[in-house]
This record gives sequence, structure tokens and C-alpha cells, in this order.
Amino acid sequence: MSNRIYNILFHTHTISGIIISVALYVIFFAGSFSFFRDEIVSWERNEPLAQGWKLGEMDFDRVMDTLGKDKPLLGSTVSFNQHYDEQRLSATVTPPVAPEAKEEGKRGRRGDFVYLNTQSFKTYDYQSSYSLGEFLYRLHFFAQLNFFGRSGYLLAGLVAFFFLFAVITGVIVHWKKIISNFYIFRPNNSIKNLWTDAHTALGILGLPYQFMFALTGVYIIIGLTIMSPAIISYVYNGDQEKAYDDFGFNPPKFEAAGTPLSSDFSINDFRDKAKKKWPEFEINRATVFNFGDENMHVLFEGKSSFKSKFASVGKVIYNVMTGEIVQEKSPMEGVSYLDGARAVILRLHFGDYGGIAVKLVYFGLGILTCFVIISGVMIWQVARDKKHVSPAKRKFNAWLVWFYLAGCLSMYPVTALTFLMVKVGLQAPDADRMGFIFQTYFWSWLVFTMLFTFLKNNSLTNKYSLLTGGAIGLLIPIANGLVTGNWLWVSLGHGYSDIFLIDLFWLVTSVTTILIALKIKIKKGEVVQHKAAVKPKPQTVTMS
Repeated sequence: MSNRIYNILFHTHTISGIIISVALYVIFFAGSFSFFRDEIVSWERNEPLAQGWKLGEMDFDRVMDTLGKDKPLLGSTVSFNQHYDEQRLSATVTPPVAPEAKEEGKRGRRGDFVYLNTQSFKTYDYQSSYSLGEFLYRLHFFAQLNFFGRSGYLLAGLVAFFFLFAVITGVIVHWKKIISNFYIFRPNNSIKNLWTDAHTALGILGLPYQFMFALTGVYIIIGLTIMSPAIISYVYNGDQEKAYDDFGFNPPKFEAAGTPLSSDFSINDFRDKAKKKWPEFEINRATVFNFGDENMHVLFEGKSSFKSKFASVGKVIYNVMTGEIVQEKSPMEGVSYLDGARAVILRLHFGDYGGIAVKLVYFGLGILTCFVIISGVMIWQVARDKKHVSPAKRKFNAWLVWFYLAGCLSMYPVTALTFLMVKVGLQAPDADRMGFIFQTYFWSWLVFTMLFTFLKNNSLTNKYSLLTGGAIGLLIPIANGLVTGNWLWVSLGHGYSDIFLIDLFWLVTSVTTILIALKIKIKKGEVVQHKAAVKPKPQTVTMS
């Protein structure tokens, strides 16, 4: 490789990394916590999964009776979706097709959307069902920034693209010395060598993880925000229904006969038939077409367990009046290229295929990536804190890194504080959950960022962010025990592994970060020396 090409790749790697550094840190920090989204939701709502939650085990007949108390369901289509492992699932109830609308080929008004608890059968709207786990999950792709269309998604997609570019260029730049540099660590040398060695070694350790997330993130976000609308607009001339039919996103359609079903029926019986047919079948979506009508059909969709098959898609449709299978696809058979590729990409990105062990590994690699991002910025700052750089630029660079580290490192105490406040101050059933979580997280983030920035010392920012986050984190399992009675030993005794995991996580993490913070030594005069680095000494003139 010529020196010119090397310099181009090196500088593009540096520039692309610096431009996306803050946004990328937020993505990986919030994304690391969102691996435990389902456990956080169970902990927050005190709704353990051990009490039952799976859609395939729900009493469908009782649920339909419950939903039918508020409005008649005759002729309606009811869809149940369980995207996450939690007691609540989403349910959509569409109105029956009006005769005049049927003649014109149109459907009536849009259906009602609710969240339904599979155990208590209580219903919630989006606001009342909003959770901290959902907030952190959506923060990792900037959904809160969707002021104009999908601007937050677009930003996350661009960051993922430039991150993929930075990973590839980083490998090319370090390729010749990628093995030898991995074993080099010089903590007693210059500060630049320390940050460079840490950045290289940890970057190599997390390289497969980072490349995988960059690639899958680009596919998921760019595909949703740019490619899908473009394909629908230019290839299908704006016909979204046609596009969804071709890609297999739309459910089948069954016209209502307009005559009530005379015989008795039980949706649970059809559910049992599907589970008996495929014992490994895990149902995550169910649709009841034309409820109570002679042309009533029931659809069950899902996948096989990950122990049996990594990527699978299965479904079965029953005609309720005849009891016959109208359509089926075994989850144990081969999947199409489209379904298989989509399933593999989603499974790799969300890490939901190997239980808690995989989530813990993903979390650790995500936090390691956060350190790689910070070390890269520190290399950039140290390399430009030289005497040949003008004092104004050195001062600007110093303030930029102070603000950057303050915003990034303060996410730890802010997240811990939000966990604590959600458990202590968000127990009222009529509370504005979304507003409370938004205000607690973002306002405290702003306050911590400003405080740490004006410390004007990166070591102090690191030390106090770890100490503050650790101290607050120790209060989280205590608050949960006082509010819900589910102390660590109680949760463990009842088999509430999800609630126990969150309390234990904060206990271990808090103790670890406090011990690390106590090891950080702030040298005397460090602040003064750093100020001297951005304020030039007055020059003295000697007269001969």
C-alpha cells in the first residue's frame, strides 16, 4: 500500500470516527442495556415471566370474551402480537366490514390498538404501558428524535454506515501490525501510547462484534428508512399493499360471509392442535379473521425453539367451521432465502437466541466498544495537544473533549438514577410514564453533562461518574425490595429470574465501578497542568 493511500485511509478512519463518536457511544451504551429490555420491563412493572406470559399458553376464548365486553366483535379481525418476552402483548381489533364499504372495496375505520396483560387481561394504551426498557431500546436508534418523519432512524442509519466504514478502514490501516500491536501495552510510556495500545487491543478483541453490529445495523435502519420507501415509491409506484404482498408482510385475506357461525367453537382447541402438530412450535402471533362469522379462520405464526433451529418460520391456518387446515408451513422445514436471511440478521443483532449468557456477553462487548470509542477520541485529542498547534485550537480541542466525555460518561449515573426514580416515583396507575421517564433521563443528563464539563478535568469526570453511578446503583435493589417486597433472596426463591437478574446486575455493577473509581488517582497539579496546556505561557524577551 502506498503512503498516499495509507494516509487517505488513516485520515478518513479518524474523521469518520470523530464525527460519529458521541452518537455511536449513545447507541452502544443504550443498546447494551436494551439487551435486557424484557428483564427491565418485568422488573419495572413487577410482572415476572415465571407467572406466565407466552402467547401460545394464553386463554384465547377468555380474552375474546373480555374484549367483546367493550364492543361487539362479530365479524371483526383480532390480531395478537408478542414481539418481546413480557406479560403484555399487543392486540388490534378491526371493525367489521360495513356492507356499503364492502361493495366499494373499502374497509371501515382503523381498528383499536391496545396492550393486553395475558394474566390479568387488563388493557393499556401506549402511554400507560410505556417503560424504561422500551425507552432505552428506542434510544439506541434515536427514536426520540423523530420530530420530522423518521429523522431519528435516519441519523442512526447514517451513524451505523459510517461506523461500518470506520471498522473497515481501521482494519486496513492496522493490517500489517494487527497481530504484533495486539500484544503491545505500554502504560508507563506517553499518554498517547497508552490510549493507542488500549484502542488497538480492545478494538481487535471486539472486532467481530463491532463489524456484525455495524453491518446488521445498516441493514435494519437503512433498509427501513431509505430502501423500503424508495422501493415502494419507484418500483411499486407507491402501492404499499402490493409491495407488502410480494415480500410476505401482509396477512392473508378472508372475506366475511355475513352469516353468524351456528356451531360452537373454541380458539383454544385450534391452538392445541397446532402445538400438538409441532411440539417445538413457539407461537408469537395469532390472528382471528371474521370472528363469529361462517368464514371465520384462525392463524397461528411463530418459530421453532432456538435449541432446534436457529432461523425458522412456521404458520398454520384453520377454517373454524370445517376444522380443516387451509394453509401450513412447518417451522422445522427449510426456510426461503428471504425469511432465513432476515431471521439470521435480526437474531444476530438482538442477541435473543442464547438466553442470559449471550446477553451478558453482548453487554460486555458493548461496554468494551464504548471504551474503544472513548480511547479513539483521547488519541485524537492528545495528538493535537502539541506546541506547534495554535493555543486557540488547543483550547477548543480541550473543551470539546471535556464536553464529549462529560456527555458520554454521565450516561452511567443518569441511567442508574432513572432506574431508581422509576421504581420510587412511578407507581401510580394514572402516572404519565412517558413524560416522567423522558424528563428524568434527559434533564438529569443535561445537568450531569454541564457539571462534568465545567470540572475541566477528564480524570475527575471519569472518577465521579463511576462513583456517582455506583452509589445510585446500590440503592436500586434496595428500592425494589422496599416498594415491591421482591428482595434479591425473595425473587430467587420464587423463581423470578428476570427481576433477580436486574437487582443482581446493579449490585455487581455498582460495587465494581466504585472499586474502579477508588483506584483512579488524581495527581496534584493535574488540573493546573491541563490548563497550562490550553493557555500559552507569556513569552519573555531578554535584552542583550
